[in-house]
Amino acid sequence: MKRLFVLLFAFAAVVAHAERAYPREEYVTRFESCEAILREFMADPAYAIPGEVLASAQAIVITNQFKAGFLLGIKDGYGVILARRPDGSWSLPALLNAGEASFGLQLGGAAVETVYVLTDPDTARLLYRGRFNVGVDAKAVAGPRAAKAQSFNREILATPVLVYTKSVGLFAGATVKAGWLQANNVGNRAFYETRYSLPELLQSDWVPPQPEVVPLQSYVTRIAP
Repeated sequence: MKRLFVLLFAFAAVVAHAERAYPREEYVTRFESCEAILREFMADPAYAIPGEVLASAQAIVITNQFKAGFLLGIKDGYGVILARRPDGSWSLPALLNAGEASFGLQLGGAAVETVYVLTDPDTARLLYRGRFNVGVDAKAVAGPRAAKAQSFNREILATPVLVYTKSVGLFAGATVKAGWLQANNVGNRAFYETRYSLPELLQSDWVPPQPEVVPLQSYVTRIAP
């Protein structure tokens, strides 16, 4: 009974963590760190995402995940998503919660930085309905990198989710299960000072951009025209 109580308490703490509104500075840090992650990927030839992949992107998700629980091993984190609108432009960045990433953490590292390229617009919409399990709700594979042109083939590029991580051992086309993603609507409403949630932020122009997210939106527009 005591063990069950501890587990329930831990679960409640994680839920509360995911749903609690934070000060604006925390959300600014999340956007800026995800922008930095994407820029670092693109600046390193060993990890850069090929232009052909970015040209086919319907959404881009950047996550920063870390080990949040010592005894229970809870893996927690955050991310942002940008989606391509019907007119081809890129949406505002929107906040996500992210957890349970398995690759990299078991090697002793404390953090996993990942970029997901969603090639199918319907896959991005799965996030509108709740928690999205990468590699379970939609097939996910390790994406080809710019430094390895021989990794390109149409079957890989047509996969709904292409996963890019700095962990070693992944090769292009390898099946990946990378935990879960979920809209952080509490954070989005607090940051953008709006009543709208993820679908409206990604598919409409009703919400004006905040100055802190313009650099990320502009950068994605430049690398994925």
